[in-house]
Formats: sequence, structure tokens, C-alpha cells
Amino acid sequence: MKTLIATEKPFAPKAVEGIRKVFENAAMETVLLEKYTNKQQLLDAVENVDAIIIRSDVVDAEILAAAKDLKIVVRAGAGYDNVDLDAATAHKVVVMNTPGQNANAVAELALGLMVYAARNGFDGTSGSELLGKKLGIHAYGNVGRNVARIAKGFGMEIYAYDAFYPVEAIEKDGVKALSSTEELYTTCQYVSLHIPSTPETKKSINYALLTKMPEKAVLINTARKEVINEEDLVKLLEARPDFKYLTDITPGNDAELREKFPKRYFTTPKKMGAQTAEANNNAGIAAARQIVDFFVNGNTKFQVNK
Repeated sequence: MKTLIATEKPFAPKAVEGIRKVFENAAMETVLLEKYTNKQQLLDAVENVDAIIIRSDVVDAEILAAAKDLKIVVRAGAGYDNVDLDAATAHKVVVMNTPGQNANAVAELALGLMVYAARNGFDGTSGSELLGKKLGIHAYGNVGRNVARIAKGFGMEIYAYDAFYPVEAIEKDGVKALSSTEELYTTCQYVSLHIPSTPETKKSINYALLTKMPEKAVLINTARKEVINEEDLVKLLEARPDFKYLTDITPGNDAELREKFPKRYFTTPKKMGAQTAEANNNAGIAAARQIVDFFVNGNTKFQVNK
């Protein structure tokens, strides 16, 4: 068995070493493609491999067609919208993610962005505190639960809405479960987004929803760019001089936002949620273990396609 690690943005050397060790122990071969600069390099690399580990790399129908021996693709991370699931299913390729491995790293970033917003970007002016502020967690998955855990240390009042997560389980964590998206945004000064990008959620964070937020509202997005209606975001920031938006996914209209709202808009230079040594290592090694478990035991626990 041969596994390709295809990462345009490479894993840390320690993570690659750990991945190789997992495969060596299972008598599997590892092939490494890092910092590639064009799709043809990936097309060439996928020939004759049985498995692929990726990060934000795109695995589309063309890649899947070229990978004649491919049985499984594992996205080292939670999101998997960079993989064509329908094409994978058509080629009888299992697609998995590694949920939870990056969760603490993303959650810490979300709270860091809240502090940055509260202290006015550390510009020397008087800011505010998170203590006692109402925080809404939009989607209570692995990241959302870690956000709640950390926010408790700041003394925030924590609320959550998740249509698919049991109310009893949310409230068992000492978090107040709300009954709708609208109630979450109406109630909370701070909202941290953790919803996936799906046909239903794309552009769902719009003017009508955001304008419901209380005075001095702050929206934190460490989820996906596509869930934000970027045109509505501009309209909202123009209408609400008290509103702030902070993200680690650069919007398509970044230049406009920087020019018009330099004090109330912030984006990191690149996607930063999983950019910690620990998350990098955890997700990569988890991906390798899932591949071994798949081939040895037929385990498809984390499969995301049908």
C-alpha cells in the first residue's frame, strides 16, 4: 500500500515524521509532495497511490480520475469542501476528515480575535472587557464546545444554537441553548461562527441577521468564507458604525473592507485556525491512523461521502 501526502502548505516536519512512522509500522509506503506549484504535479503524483492525505489541497474529479488505484482520501482537518464528494463516490473512493483534531487551536484563535476586538486592535485607546459579555456560539460542534470551555475562563455568558445538537447536551456544559439562529444573534453581543459551508449555509450570514445583533456587536468567523454574504457585510458595516468583523478567512472584498473600515475589520494574512504545531501534528497523525485502520480493519467511521 502506498500513501501520498499532498500538501501545498506542508505539515510541520515533526508531523511528517509521525505520519511516516504510522505507515512504517503498518508496512505501508509514504510518498511526499510538498509546496507544489501547479495541478499537473499533483496529477502526476496521484498515479499508483492507494491513499492520499491532504490539507486545504483540492481533490476534484480530474484528480480522482487520474488516481486509478485510489481507495481513500483523508482531509487532515474538519472541513472537506475542497474534495468533490460526488466524484469520489462515483470513483468508489472513501473520503474522511479528522474531526476534533484542530478544535482547540481554532477555539483559541476565536477567543484571541475577541480580545483583539475588545481592545481596539491594541491601538492604545481604551477598550472593553469580555467579562460578563454575552457570547453566542453558532454551531456547537468540536470547535464550538472548545470555545465555550475557554470563554468560561473569561467569565462570559455563553449561549449556543445548533439545529443538530441536543439541547440537553448543550445545557449540560453550562451553556444556554437557544431555539433559533435569530434568537442567538438578537441575544449576543459576540457571535463566533462555526457552521460548515453547505448549499443551505452559503451567504446565510446576511444583513437581515446581523442587524439584529446588540450595540457594539462583534462577529468572529473562523469557519468558512462562503457563509458570509460579503455584499451585505459592507452594507451592515456602513449602517452600524459600532459593528466589528474579525476573521481568519480573507473575504473576496478584502480591499474594500480595509479601505472603508480599517478600525472595525480585521483578517489574518492566511487561514490560521489550525496553524499550531500541536494541531498540525494531531491532524496529520490522525489521518494516517485512519488510513491504516481503513485498510486493516475496514473502519469507515469518519467517512463523509456516501
